Amino acid sequence: MLLTEIDHFSHSHRLKLMPVEAPYQCDGCKELGFAPCYQCTMCSFHLHEECARAEPNISHKYFKKCKFKFYEENLRGGVRICDACGKDIQGFLYQCSHEKAFDLHPCCAKLKETLTGPGGIKLYLSNKGQLKCLKCQSKKTSNGVKGFSYVSSSGKYCYHVACVKDLIVDNWRRGHFSSITEVNGHLALQNIAVSSQEVALLSGQSSMLRKAKTFCKKALLYIRLVVSAIFGNPTDLIFAILERLLSDN
Repeated sequence: MLLTEIDHFSHSHRLKLMPVEAPYQCDGCKELGFAPCYQCTMCSFHLHEECARAEPNISHKYFKKCKFKFYEENLRGGVRICDACGKDIQGFLYQCSHEKAFDLHPCCAKLKETLTGPGGIKLYLSNKGQLKCLKCQSKKTSNGVKGFSYVSSSGKYCYHVACVKDLIVDNWRRGHFSSITEVNGHLALQNIAVSSQEVALLSGQSSMLRKAKTFCKKALLYIRLVVSAIFGNPTDLIFAILERLLSDN
């Protein structure tokens, strides 16, 4: 049963599960969120549902020999990297007990294994790193971590969790999510179907151009699914902003 109000060790006031009107930074894991979260009605404090209701111990299918324990902060010292998204861990985390421990953000530990979108399109969570991400055109993330990806059954569409995080977080930091009336720029999805677009434009073949446009349209649908999986299902307001940010100029 989902509790709508909770007491949490990380905050002195009672927290209430409520929708949000703008993206927020979770005060537990320090990661961005869009979905309804546990908030303090007396001050600006937010916790992802995954952080507020983190289990003391979990297991994960991609780390079968590991048992993860929840920690409020990194007790091992030094920089710790999430083995799902490849990003720094700055707050709440799950960590295994091995000498070379694996680490996971609470939200990354709970990523859905299958995403289903309009028309039955599907993406599957993977840690194999065998396909190039359409965003970065590489099999590994920018810092060399294999990390998790969402991949279509056809293998044509693949996105690193890390790359999609970068895509949204970078624009949030630039103020593009402040309000729907203040969105003054568009975010082009970089490196998506670049080769097919170039071939179509250079050859002048309309059929190739149509295929390139269809590919990009599907790529946008897939990346929107991944955004929802990582950050939580956005409200109608934030979806409207995403529609503008996740479209070509």
